[in-house]
Amino acid sequence: MKKLLALLALALTPGVAFAQDPAPPRWSLAIHGGAGTLDPKQMTPERRAEYEAALQKALDAGAKVLAEGGSAMDAVKAAIIPMEDSPLFNAGKGAVFNWDGTNELDASIMDGRDRSAGAVAGVKTVKNPILLADKVRTDSEHVFLMGAGAEAFAAEKGFPVTPPEYFATPARREALERLKAEKLSALDVDHKFGTVGAVALDQSGNMAAGTSTGGMTGKRWGRVGDAPLIGAGTYADNRACAVSATGWGEYFIRVGVAHEICARLRTLRAMNWLSIDHTTGARLDPDPREIAANVQGVADAVMADVADLGGDGGVILVTPEGHAIFSFNTTGMYRGRATSAGVREVAIFGGEEKASNTPDH
Repeated sequence: MKKLLALLALALTPGVAFAQDPAPPRWSLAIHGGAGTLDPKQMTPERRAEYEAALQKALDAGAKVLAEGGSAMDAVKAAIIPMEDSPLFNAGKGAVFNWDGTNELDASIMDGRDRSAGAVAGVKTVKNPILLADKVRTDSEHVFLMGAGAEAFAAEKGFPVTPPEYFATPARREALERLKAEKLSALDVDHKFGTVGAVALDQSGNMAAGTSTGGMTGKRWGRVGDAPLIGAGTYADNRACAVSATGWGEYFIRVGVAHEICARLRTLRAMNWLSIDHTTGARLDPDPREIAANVQGVADAVMADVADLGGDGGVILVTPEGHAIFSFNTTGMYRGRATSAGVREVAIFGGEEKASNTPDH
């Protein structure tokens, strides 16, 4: 009886707990603004500062949503919209011109909770295609709408018509003119794939991914790349990861990059990431650094597959543990990440990350 009373008194003593306090909810966000052949020698300090500020603005917008307990879906949209609105990136305002001198916009978004998804391609009068893609996800029975049909759907749902001249920029027009005059390829004039994207893990453990692009300079015949294709440029699954891609779309489509990464991680998790304590039957979590290394290895392997076929580009992804990972086979990728562990950084060229991939615990 004395022992029971002593335990009761201890339990009522302020500051004494029998169990460790639960870890605070974690969140994670990664963004990209395109990957490609970037030369540090040609990047002026002023130009670099401009890109870093644009990336930071997008990162801050998405991180604010997550830090305040918002959903991964809302964070992805919040991060992508500033990049669609910036002329620095090939999405929304600043999108490249197709062969006929118009801007055709593609976007997709996916919710890892239920794998609901929405996508649009070839739209010309929607200021923020990522919002239209999400409206397809939530307000239609379809996943993918294109061209005039997608714009009719937008009008029906109350999206204002944005005049085509809003999207045009002198730099993009000059790139098209040079491509035609010198008989160049899109790779010769673009130097980088300016597709934008974001992936997020929220405090409830849900993940989401979104991608938006103007495609490739001088594209013809209604060409569509990987960005609006669920499984190629965008994929989210709470059981594995959320991925957004940027690069030479034809190769990302052939590899099915975004889904391929998630599928491999789902398999790896089932086989290796969880072990069993055979005495108690309890599952044991592995070292988080081991998980980060496995995730990085899978992403790098899929990007190596793209390279083996002749393509290049990069991906961003987040995991249920809170890792924010980059993988690219180009000299650079405009990118950034923020986590509840205090990571907050943007980078352009390879090897510039200063922080660890390890999430908070």
